[in-house]
Amino acid sequence: MSTKGEMFAGVSVAMITPFRQGEVDYAALDRLVDWHVQQGTDCLVPVGTTGEAPTLSHDEHERVIAAVVDKAQKRIKVMAGTGSNSTREAIRLTRFAQKAGADGALVVGPYYNKPTQEGYWRHYNELAQIGIPIIIYNIPGRTASNILPETIIKLSSLPHIVGVKEATGSLDQASQIAQETDLTLLSGDDSLTLPLLSIGGRGVVSVVGNIVPGDLSQLVRSYLKGQPAEALKWHRKLFPLCKDLMSIATNPIPVKTAMKLLGRDAGEFRLPMCELDAAGESKVKQALKAYGLL
Repeated sequence: MSTKGEMFAGVSVAMITPFRQGEVDYAALDRLVDWHVQQGTDCLVPVGTTGEAPTLSHDEHERVIAAVVDKAQKRIKVMAGTGSNSTREAIRLTRFAQKAGADGALVVGPYYNKPTQEGYWRHYNELAQIGIPIIIYNIPGRTASNILPETIIKLSSLPHIVGVKEATGSLDQASQIAQETDLTLLSGDDSLTLPLLSIGGRGVVSVVGNIVPGDLSQLVRSYLKGQPAEALKWHRKLFPLCKDLMSIATNPIPVKTAMKLLGRDAGEFRLPMCELDAAGESKVKQALKAYGLL
């Protein structure tokens, strides 16, 4: 099966951003890139929601993209988060990602201002003129507005709109997009990866991939190789971790806490994100123990 953004099929990991004493820890960021290369992750997604992008300055946003691209050295693909609720700002960030050498740009629907469907069309049409492959990120739970299937179908006619990170939770919406476009459909919810694959999806942009990228890769690759029973086995193993961990608090708080408990260098949070209390950390520990990681 060939889709428009097939280069992004597989497991992309929405990277955390490590902070140390209030600043981005670029040495720790480099180590994370190396670790994902060793784990066989297909693509890295810096400065998304999981990377606490809303708390980064414009300069930091660009520096993190450049640092990940430079450290990747083409050993692993990079899909840079370049979305904004300002079209002008999204254009600037996307142009920077292209200049820095990113393989693609993940562009979330404009948040808070709740565009009309015509506004969404014009926003992504402007971005599509830049020339870098663009993956639309549709997550109404964060943006307060849904990019409707009809709008995404219309956008699919633009050469550089190549995929959708689908996080509406609606299999009906995802099915319509998969059926009526050649866009590469990627799950935006770890727990829905297998259901999305079953209707034509090609992979996932994952949060729990920060801790178990290899297991997610086993799930996705099994399904794409025509081994649905094997993929279902991995889904059943991963599902409790995906649901239990991510329900404890807002992303990326649980996954950064999990990384800390596993001895991984996740660094600090930046306000308004903050550490869990003792009860919350205990729940993360229980989820990791149940999975066999502790």
